[in-house]
Amino acid sequence: MSSYFTDLAQQYIGGEWRPGTGSWDIIDFNPYDDAKLASITIATVDEVDEAYQAAQAAQKEWAEVNAYARRAVFEKALKVIEEREREITEVIIAELGGTHLKAGFELHLAKEFLRESIQLALRPEGRIIPSPIDGKENRLYRVPVGVVGVISPFNFPFLLSIKSVAPALALGNGVVLKPHQNTPIAGGTLVAKIFEEAGLPGGLLNVVVTDIAEIGDAFLEHPIPKLISFTGSDKVGRHVATVCASHFKRSILELGGNSALVVLDDADIDYAVDAAVFSRYVHQGQVCMAANRILVDRSIRAEFTEKFVTKVKSLKAGDPSDPQTVIGPVINSSQADALSTVVEQALAEGATALVHGTTTDNLVEPSVLTDVPADSALLQQEVFGPVAFLIPFDGEEEAVRIVNDTPYGLSGAVHTGDIERGVAFAKQIDTGMFHVNDGTVHDEPLVPFGGEKHSGIGRLNGDTTVDAFTTQKWISVQHKRSFFPF
Repeated sequence: MSSYFTDLAQQYIGGEWRPGTGSWDIIDFNPYDDAKLASITIATVDEVDEAYQAAQAAQKEWAEVNAYARRAVFEKALKVIEEREREITEVIIAELGGTHLKAGFELHLAKEFLRESIQLALRPEGRIIPSPIDGKENRLYRVPVGVVGVISPFNFPFLLSIKSVAPALALGNGVVLKPHQNTPIAGGTLVAKIFEEAGLPGGLLNVVVTDIAEIGDAFLEHPIPKLISFTGSDKVGRHVATVCASHFKRSILELGGNSALVVLDDADIDYAVDAAVFSRYVHQGQVCMAANRILVDRSIRAEFTEKFVTKVKSLKAGDPSDPQTVIGPVINSSQADALSTVVEQALAEGATALVHGTTTDNLVEPSVLTDVPADSALLQQEVFGPVAFLIPFDGEEEAVRIVNDTPYGLSGAVHTGDIERGVAFAKQIDTGMFHVNDGTVHDEPLVPFGGEKHSGIGRLNGDTTVDAFTTQKWISVQHKRSFFPF
């Protein structure tokens, strides 16, 4: 077992490792075998305040550091990750039940986003804007927002913490990170340790391991952070947005999805099957972009279904530490119970189980359901686990209607032998992202990432990250004398 679970089971505030002062502990469990990994005494409201105060104090000096000098921290952080890949992989497997495949996928993307953060330090540019007033010069400066609060989820905690933390720091901000209580190491203190070793000045990045049962909305309501970057469910995201708006804060919300992968009548069926199985079952389906719904033109339904079911049945479920395992455990018993309820409800409504996986503790085997009634509430919601809904359709018009019939709008994909047909289809879907002849699960450092409808507000990656973690300041200079009417 990695020493990280003993060494990093603390709070990280003001550049110091220390225990929390709360009256109870968060217990970090391995979701596969329920082994205790760590015990962390929670942070209180006072420690949240100390973390924000530390970030604010350190940020003022950090913002004055030459952007070229700031880059060195991120270059070193990348090297630290590359040197510690084996240990980080162990943490991902043990703490969140990620398979070797999933850990490799998460680490690859985390390194890509760190590489982009190295460049982000140099991205902000000022402008000179013409004025209608004679002798006036308008300067537009791009400056850090100040302090950013980051709340990361349990499914890709290492990646999704770094995705906000690294660019926020690179752009001159201070950060306070609150990881999900199920992944306090991978999503929190491990990130702090990497940046500490990379030479980030103390106080700039703080990690508070806590729970809303202890701190309520203190993390959101605190007067210091000007922006909250939240990744999680739409239910919690709605609350985050409401609290932020009431305190005049900005929020970036990366929320859930109910994505569809659509297979048109001219698709490469074997390829579409591969894309659909990956899009539904990667990391046990605990991915916001996962293909909850798989839509297949009725003319090819039989062939696609047979091949899809065969491939799903071949997926090995079990111990995530086994390199051959594809389906590991879901994060906790509540998620496992919820998934069992989804399958039972679908069957009670008249659905057919083409594959009916069993559930043992947190290990939920894949299920494939078809003939789910079109008016079922299950087709409207995000199913965060290895349960696929196969839905037939007759023609593109019906497919577009079905895909859009959800309160979510995050990702999706369409498979067709005609690329431009696929692009035309994609343009009709109300999502922030859509992919032609590929899977639904994608994230790239330069391409705006985010959703429509209940799937979020705002975008991250590339130039949109600069927009998110900086603000614009207008400074005018009057080179002549202004005329005042009184």
